[in-house]
Amino acid sequence: MEVTIKLNGKTVSDDVSADMLLIDFVRAHGCLSVKRGCETSACGLCTVLLDGEPVLSCSTLVARADGHSVQTLEGLQDEASEFVGFIADQGAEQCGFCNPGFVMNTIALLRENPDPTDEEILSYLSGNLCRCSGYVGQLRGIRNFLTSRNVEGGSRE
Repeated sequence: MEVTIKLNGKTVSDDVSADMLLIDFVRAHGCLSVKRGCETSACGLCTVLLDGEPVLSCSTLVARADGHSVQTLEGLQDEASEFVGFIADQGAEQCGFCNPGFVMNTIALLRENPDPTDEEILSYLSGNLCRCSGYVGQLRGIRNFLTSRNVEGGSRE
């Protein structure tokens, strides 16, 4: 079957099998930040944004994305760079394997809720498993980013 997807802003068409997963499609088109982890929809390493909403690409058929927009970390570098350093400063990226999923979910969270509480941050990130550091460093990094953004925003007024 033929699918056409807007992948990171670029229209991509391909002939795929009906049972092809979105993770295999995006990786075949060079988006290697989307990682294969548990393959049971439990770890969040394969998170992409489908029309702006986070989905697990290991359990999403590529046919579902036909005619839609898919974003991966490769297409969101500018937006991600705003807060990734804050997470790194907290030592929360020890091995780095889970980072793309955390970043994708953080982008989705901050788009939906620009000033989340700690509980809302933890709830949004709960679908991502980190075997090195858990959520404490990520939470501190996101909180520090939000604090610095609020200070910068306040100083411009």
